[in-house]
Amino acid sequence: MSDARTPADIEADIVRRREELAAALDEIAMRVHPKTIMAGAKSKVAATVDRTAGRAYVAVNAKVSGARASMTDEEGAPRLERVVPVAVVAVAVVGGLLVLSLRRRRR
Repeated sequence: MSDARTPADIEADIVRRREELAAALDEIAMRVHPKTIMAGAKSKVAATVDRTAGRAYVAVNAKVSGARASMTDEEGAPRLERVVPVAVVAVAVVGGLLVLSLRRRRR
């Protein structure tokens, strides 16, 4: 068995390696291209925003469900002993803001 290669074998090896090198350089060029980098950054930001929005939705939904459960009984009817004080406070806050707004307009 001889390790001697023919010129044709060497030439074929050079052509194959040249093609592999060209493919590797094309891949590197694609990875460092500004559009590719921006697309990767945009997808990471979009994923982060989606994840954050999803977490916020779940948290708000849990709070709203908890508030709704505390204001209604098991059948879904409002608990007047809890709803009326909240309504009174809401009316007082809106009334106070209205009074402050009217005072500012008169000045």
